[in-house]
Amino acid sequence: MTVQPLPFETQIFELEKKIEELKKMSELSGESLAKEIENLEKKLAQVKTNIYKSLTPQQKVMVARHPNRPYTLDFIKYIFEDFVELHGDRLFRDDPAIVCGLAKFDGEPVTIIGHQKGRNTKENIYRNFGMAHPEGYRKALRVFMLAEKFKRPIITFVDTPGAYPGIEAEKRGQAEAIARNLREMAGLTVPMITVITGEGGSGGALAIAMGNRVLMLEHAIYAVISPEGCASILWKDASYSGKAAEALKLTAQDLLKLNVIDEIIKEPVGGAHRDHLETAKNVKIAIKKHLMELKGMSSDKLFEDRYNKYRAIGVFAEAK
Repeated sequence: MTVQPLPFETQIFELEKKIEELKKMSELSGESLAKEIENLEKKLAQVKTNIYKSLTPQQKVMVARHPNRPYTLDFIKYIFEDFVELHGDRLFRDDPAIVCGLAKFDGEPVTIIGHQKGRNTKENIYRNFGMAHPEGYRKALRVFMLAEKFKRPIITFVDTPGAYPGIEAEKRGQAEAIARNLREMAGLTVPMITVITGEGGSGGALAIAMGNRVLMLEHAIYAVISPEGCASILWKDASYSGKAAEALKLTAQDLLKLNVIDEIIKEPVGGAHRDHLETAKNVKIAIKKHLMELKGMSSDKLFEDRYNKYRAIGVFAEAK
């Protein structure tokens, strides 16, 4: 998998290029350059660590949007068994921007719902860049209700810039679809775990994200609006997106302090886009831990747990 460089990763890619050149040179000449390669690899690891431990909110936005990040279908492949996809909302059509289905997690039946982006232009047009229409959220609602009926835990993966804002989506009731999902999720009596894997954008994200536990990858983002949208509203200039990203407190680290999320899942050094398998392993460990805790609760307790979680969100200081 070719990883596209981000603007702040120049030094990383220069070192990686040098390492590849030395390896090729060693193969062609037959001369061992193992020591030089080892030294450069150590330097590369240190550079990655230094860069990624001090990312600004704007840089985290870039990482969260990286086209090589793992998406819902990638997590399904690495974490779950016997996945069967369910299609359509039984009202209008199937929306490929949201993937829903049944699977097994360590042998236990679970329900999976998640946003799905594409890897190239053709796939992104098909998936609508992960921006769901109302029928996508109604498909998710149908599967939520199936999980409730058959008492299957729900695991959702969130990665969307937001719900699709086009006129056709508005005509078919985008706001109603999101609002209804929120209402129905609030009343679920089965365990629900949400993982923010990339972008968590506004109501489009929240419409499948009211878990008893909300987990977030280390470099993912979650906010009421995109930094560009916020900048366009506040300063009439999208170039202020960096300033907006700071103000929105959209990073996992900020949101953990505000009680919006419950755990940060560590990413491989250099971001999840560099190692899907290790990222999936970390996500699986986190899901397993929280699922074990939630499975010990009764239906009434699960409902109460979710209610208390969302009542407790937000930390603020009153002016004296």
